[in-house]
Amino acid sequence: MSPPPPNLLIVDDDPELRRFLRGELEAEGHGVETARTGQEALTRIREGGLELVLLDWTLPDFSGLEVCRRMRSGGITTPVLMLTARDAVSERVEALDAGADDYLTKPFSIEELLARVRARLRRNGSGDSAGEVLRFADLEVNTAGREVSRGGRPIHLTVREYDLLLQLLRQPNRVQERLDLLEAVWGSPFIGDDNLLDVYIRYLRRKIELPGEAKLIHTVRGVGFMLKAQEPGA
Repeated sequence: MSPPPPNLLIVDDDPELRRFLRGELEAEGHGVETARTGQEALTRIREGGLELVLLDWTLPDFSGLEVCRRMRSGGITTPVLMLTARDAVSERVEALDAGADDYLTKPFSIEELLARVRARLRRNGSGDSAGEVLRFADLEVNTAGREVSRGGRPIHLTVREYDLLLQLLRQPNRVQERLDLLEAVWGSPFIGDDNLLDVYIRYLRRKIELPGEAKLIHTVRGVGFMLKAQEPGA
């Protein structure tokens, strides 16, 4: 039987860690490739066909953050799980700002990493292949092309931002609890820091609620969030 086609890319300059992660992920049935540098990673990522990149922050040529930035600026939406020993909140935010979809702090348990990989790949496989157009107020999402616009203004979202917006959009005018959103977007059971939800809500608001536009995403303190139309200035 031929091996499964590669769908994961491990980017790390530590050969022992690369071998270990590759062995664990292949045992889970994944096709795995590896890269040692940021440039090697970008070359492979640009070829396409990957479902997830496991990316170390510190690389010999340039940082994982720079890999993320170059991916996103080039329109590449392949999800990225950042692996790093840096654990300050400001550094987590920096990674997310650069385009990472998730963040795992070293040292991590292999069980947690495998759970996050499974959750991400489930999200990849749950898309709308036929596609539909969802509308709320002047917000529009075409799921076939993952295209988002508001009042005709194109809005460019990361993979995780899009997933979160879609979850809110499918149940408008209804409060969605924090854990429900976390499990819908990051996988069930949710493993990690639930502050990620607040970070991504903030990112979404910056992109879909420009000055002068009506507020759409509302916080229900102690419960969660909801999509609800509101007049500008209200």
